[in-house]
Amino acid sequence: MPALAAHVRTVPPNLIREITQAAWATGDAVVLSIGEPGFPTDEHVLRAAIETYERDETFYTPNAGLLPLRQAFADRVNAQQGLHLDPSRIYVVTGAQQGLHLAMSLTLDAGDEVLVPDPGYPTFMMTASLVHAVPVRYRLRPEDGFAPRVADLEALVTPATRAIVLNSPSNPLGAVFDPPTVRALMDFAVEHDLWVISDECYEAFTYDGVEHVSPLRYDTDHRVIVCHTLSKTYGLTGLRIGALVVPPGTAARIDPVMEAVVSCVNPAVQHAAVAALTGPQRYIDTVRAHYRVNRDTAQRLLAARGYPFLPATGAFYLWVDVSAVSGGDVRAWCHRLLAEHRVALAPGTAFGPSGEGWARVALCGSTDALVEGLSRLPAP
Repeated sequence: MPALAAHVRTVPPNLIREITQAAWATGDAVVLSIGEPGFPTDEHVLRAAIETYERDETFYTPNAGLLPLRQAFADRVNAQQGLHLDPSRIYVVTGAQQGLHLAMSLTLDAGDEVLVPDPGYPTFMMTASLVHAVPVRYRLRPEDGFAPRVADLEALVTPATRAIVLNSPSNPLGAVFDPPTVRALMDFAVEHDLWVISDECYEAFTYDGVEHVSPLRYDTDHRVIVCHTLSKTYGLTGLRIGALVVPPGTAARIDPVMEAVVSCVNPAVQHAAVAALTGPQRYIDTVRAHYRVNRDTAQRLLAARGYPFLPATGAFYLWVDVSAVSGGDVRAWCHRLLAEHRVALAPGTAFGPSGEGWARVALCGSTDALVEGLSRLPAP
């Protein structure tokens, strides 16, 4: 048969899925490698989807999504960030991943360079490759608490640099950028006339009084595009529903792009999302408290066992230094850990070369499973 396109052949595998699927295949492993919330969906969210089907609302919606959902997303962002976004700036997408693909499709031409974090979520690199752009990693360093250094970014800028991807609260790091960091990054983007693609999938989860600050707060010339999702916020990973915050006046350009990809999002899922955003918020309160307990439990256990880690202030992951036991190849070590001790961690190199010697622990499952899994780690 003819060869697949070159840009598809070079997309790297997702090592998070690799270790997780291997763990599922064992049938008895403690799986701490994937961020899958384990709480049941609220009844009012399910009921909204069911009622949509019962009234046979199974038709097209506008490319940008149903207005009540766009308004609900805008209201959430405005309440969090002290803004006054009009719902015309909200574009409903089939999950943050499709949102990321749409954001890069809108801002990057073939050969354009986009700065992506290292460590950073792997689909930042994968998606850039799929739109024929060139991902350029910027290193996040332990000594900086894994916050970006503007000096490092400056050294990477070329005439081809077109955008920068930011992620706070961070997957995989659990780090949250403080306001001075966000402002400095926006100043950098303005200086070099870059688009800012901000992944804010974990905006609902910060701890210890830490605040989530979006680059939108400092966006004076409309260069920020924000990816939101309800996958983590309300545990709706399989429904695939999210939103982009886009610059004003861009809908006429975005509509045909959306039409060419998915046309529109499933209306039942959109009504479920409206119910999630506008109904009782017990789910968020419950899971945030659970994640905080799991974070504290995991940090105490790891400290007692002698494993260094980055204290998590957001998301629901813990970034753990396993360099003392991983022997310079954390991917292979994670597979040995699974084979010998039946516990799965995500290897740090799934998130970039700077992740060598680190592993990501998901904190969203049961506390008992978390304690059992971490107790199986070999002594450092």
